[in-house]
Amino acid sequence: MDNRKALFAGADGQSLAGRLELPTGDVVATAVFAHCFTCGKDSVAATRISRELATRGVAVLRFDFTGLGQSDGDFANTTFTSNVADLVCAANHLRDTIGAPSVLIGHSLGGAAVLTAARQIPEAKAVVTIGAPADTTHVEHLLGSSKNEIESHGIAEVVLAGRPFRISNNFLLDINQQDQTACIAGLNRALLVMHSPQDDLVGVDNARIIFDSARHPKSFVSLDGTDHLLTDRADATYVAEVLAAWASRYL
Repeated sequence: MDNRKALFAGADGQSLAGRLELPTGDVVATAVFAHCFTCGKDSVAATRISRELATRGVAVLRFDFTGLGQSDGDFANTTFTSNVADLVCAANHLRDTIGAPSVLIGHSLGGAAVLTAARQIPEAKAVVTIGAPADTTHVEHLLGSSKNEIESHGIAEVVLAGRPFRISNNFLLDINQQDQTACIAGLNRALLVMHSPQDDLVGVDNARIIFDSARHPKSFVSLDGTDHLLTDRADATYVAEVLAAWASRYL
């Protein structure tokens, strides 16, 4: 495989850092991978799934949203809407280089982002969510008591997965203004919903709501026995195998 650095401008002009996983042979499809909330392009799931897909002929761009990883910007100034805009910029970068993405893949909140961004990426024929919430407000439960501090002071530092992040009230207002049900119902793309029944961070009921809200063609795959972050290499390999086989139907 060929692993290349990718740099491109985000929605507000800031530099976003990515990795482009290229197959050694023919490229049968291109994809963008959106990582989970506060994670990054080098998360276990993003890295392993992207690389596994590359072995199956799919070129995948994974990138850091604004303010995360190696991308520029302040995370405190970001919102769900700005994440979606960054995702569209990533698709534009692919379009200008090796070809517009035909597949959009999102993990956790990144799954919600690809569902929203799809309508702005006309070449996308298939959308895949992995452990995604059905409603963007699901993120609020991660904030705990810090939610009140954010609302009172406009911004607060929250520890997530052992790391501190500054989150603003604009982020809270933005996730409460999203209409995910309408986005899913109007997706007009093939949809694959992947979710673990044992997911203790984003319950599997979210997958049912996403699936029920979508129109056909749609599919559901149970990731039985996996955790939310897909930390087991075998789980990431399985996701990539199923995803590649499913997506080939629409490419």
